[in-house]
Amino acid sequence: MAEPTPQIRRVDQRPLREALLTQGRTFVPGFNREKLIKYFFGANAWVAIVVLALIMLSLFDQSVGFNPAGGFFGQNYRSLLIYRQAGLEFIDIIKKESSDLNDIGQYLADVRLAELKHELRHGKTLEEANAALGPFDAYVNQVTSLDSGLSDIAGTLGDTATDTRDQVKDVEDKKAEKQLYLSKGLTDLAAKVTWTEVDLNAAVQPMRDALPQLQQANDKFRADLLAAAKERIPSLDEGMKLKLLLVPPMLHVLADLVPHYQKRLQNWSPTRPLAWYAGVTDFFGNSQWLTASSWQDHYGIMPLFVGSLLICIVALGLAVPLGVGAGIYINQIATPWEQAVIKPAIEFISAIPSVVLGFFGVAILGEGIREIWHGPVISWLYQVTGWNFFAPFSERLNILTAGILLGFMAVPTIFTLTEDAINNVPRAFKEASFALGATRLQTIWRIILPASLSGVISAVLLGFGRVIGETMVVLLCAGNRIAIPPLSQGLAIVFQPVHTMTGIIAQELGEVEQGGIHWHALFTVGLLLFLISLVINFFAQRFVEKFKISIG
Repeated sequence: MAEPTPQIRRVDQRPLREALLTQGRTFVPGFNREKLIKYFFGANAWVAIVVLALIMLSLFDQSVGFNPAGGFFGQNYRSLLIYRQAGLEFIDIIKKESSDLNDIGQYLADVRLAELKHELRHGKTLEEANAALGPFDAYVNQVTSLDSGLSDIAGTLGDTATDTRDQVKDVEDKKAEKQLYLSKGLTDLAAKVTWTEVDLNAAVQPMRDALPQLQQANDKFRADLLAAAKERIPSLDEGMKLKLLLVPPMLHVLADLVPHYQKRLQNWSPTRPLAWYAGVTDFFGNSQWLTASSWQDHYGIMPLFVGSLLICIVALGLAVPLGVGAGIYINQIATPWEQAVIKPAIEFISAIPSVVLGFFGVAILGEGIREIWHGPVISWLYQVTGWNFFAPFSERLNILTAGILLGFMAVPTIFTLTEDAINNVPRAFKEASFALGATRLQTIWRIILPASLSGVISAVLLGFGRVIGETMVVLLCAGNRIAIPPLSQGLAIVFQPVHTMTGIIAQELGEVEQGGIHWHALFTVGLLLFLISLVINFFAQRFVEKFKISIG
């Protein structure tokens, strides 16, 4: 008996002709379901591109500006021009000599502090140690007062220069006000705005007149420096004497620079042209970020960039071995039970708010590190060996504190991407290695890791992007000192407080005048951060592409 033919039941119970004619038809004429889905997701992708473009355009408009004269670099150029025309540049040449002398005084102060701690460790009281250092203190006071003649002249001329600067800025403000009235057709109000041009030659004449007096002061300053270099510096022990051997050469170097400073004073002119790119070079080359100053504002990116870079180095030095090592262990070695516990725990770090980690760094981590460094263990090592294994520090908020927390935050990113890169390595590579007799460690080190190297590098680059873009942790834990740390301290530089590019934006943007030079300077920092992140992501994607090609 023949088996009955199975009946095919259609889901759509309408007549076949009607179902075929209406297949794919939607309520939008000319579009079927597939096209709607395609255009929906395509539109979302284009929205992301448009938003990215708008962010770039807004950052560019508020920083460099489509009209460069009105952007930050144009405003910075005009600020530097007034700085020269008013004579502030002339006074700063004199102040630079005093600043160089202050650097020597700071070195002597550091030597004194180290010797004071040495004396206290060896049983002397504070009064006894200070009394023993009395002759040294007298020498330091003598050296640090050698520039008194120059300081007096700079103080007298400084009032003249600041008055000239204020007059020039007032004239510029009135010109801008009149132009605004004219642009709005308010000719009556524009006619009431008047000003008197500043005679710059007459304004800076007191500085030209002071050149003979400056020559005499510089000659005396140089002679006093050479005399101080020949004097015997009081010291308490051989260690202190060894450190003070650097002082005479430092005094000789400054004495040799004095004629150079005097020549700059004589050649200075308020009418000397300023290069058109001066605003750009000052931003990228200046080591000062100084705002709301009664003297002269400076917007140099260098201390902020160096601070961000040093924190990133510490953070990646911690995050890369932990993140990459954890990714390899979880993927290749860990048992299923360990994978079920460790992997979610590491990924949970990403869910911790950065402000909470910042509070942890302020209240616990920074103070804990300082107590360990000044605790009995380090003191015992010093007493036993006589070697100072760890550089002393007093700032609990510094590069190390912020770097440790940022490294902790970057571990999940590096861990997840590293594990994904290892998962993309063909299983045949591993099986072939075992078939040739390699151990598990040899397979990981010689086969798995090289095959996934491009993906691992991209993970590190994205972790770097995560670190350099963080704000709250560095704002709370980095110390916020706007200065380039002294590189002469070597590895002890990690105990120095710094400020970062992200931190300066978060700290100052809410307090600046919209449209002013400070406003545009902060947006220029933001644009630089955006470009850095863009470059990092570009190289990360290139590494990923190379990885995909290399393993087929």
